[in-house]
Amino acid sequence: MPTTLSLLSPAKLNLFLHITGRRDDGYHQLQTLFQLLDWGDQLHFMPSDSGAITLDGCDLDIPLEENLIFRAARMLQRGTLGVRITLDKKIPAGGGLGGGSSNAATTLLALNHLWGLGMPLSQLQALGAELGADVPVFVGAHTAWAEGIGEILTPVDLPERWFLILVPDCHVSTAEIFSHQQLTRNSPAIKMAAFFEGDSRNDCQQLVRRFYPEVDNALKKLENFGEARLTGTGACVFASFGTAAEARAAQRQMPREWTSIVARGINESPIPEALV
Repeated sequence: MPTTLSLLSPAKLNLFLHITGRRDDGYHQLQTLFQLLDWGDQLHFMPSDSGAITLDGCDLDIPLEENLIFRAARMLQRGTLGVRITLDKKIPAGGGLGGGSSNAATTLLALNHLWGLGMPLSQLQALGAELGADVPVFVGAHTAWAEGIGEILTPVDLPERWFLILVPDCHVSTAEIFSHQQLTRNSPAIKMAAFFEGDSRNDCQQLVRRFYPEVDNALKKLENFGEARLTGTGACVFASFGTAAEARAAQRQMPREWTSIVARGINESPIPEALV
């Protein structure tokens, strides 16, 4: 078997989020544009024929069997195939940056390669959808326009932008926001051209900033530098800039005690090239 494989597990931003309806099974129908970033977690994989799957470096307070990395590995495991996985965590949990979903997708892609399973991308995306609605876009490894519950993906190439991301000191409950009776659930579907003309928003943003003052304060601070938005249901917020220098200049004006990230938007994840 190959030796240790190390991969970037990229974060994402939702450049907009429209909720266009709610299905009978409770899932929300939406439109969004997933922007991949050149920043994220690092995952290290050491395959073996021990039949054991181990995970190091994960400090989240959830049982191993519920961790998305472990669950993704178990989906692909055959016979005595085993792996030791080490996570270098940088993406904040519950911030709307897709850390858990990205980790699961990276695991699917890495182990499909290391274990020589030969599964097509479409099959890996279908497995990923069982783990979470955001997993398929990371398996596809390309910035994408998404519809349905997030699983209908159209790859998109965007002009290069830099993002300043603020990480408020709070945890937004996605379940609370999506179940709230005042959440907008009837936004009309738009064409991609409408987004590029500026006709978009995050339907969760008004509700989140009402209930989470830390998010509201971060948005107000970023609004001094242009349009500021929530990613997903938050808590992270972002503004975009034309250059890294502009993003870092704005970062220097944020309160020192705030956690902030400067990252570049990328159209393609580096994972496929690393697996060639």
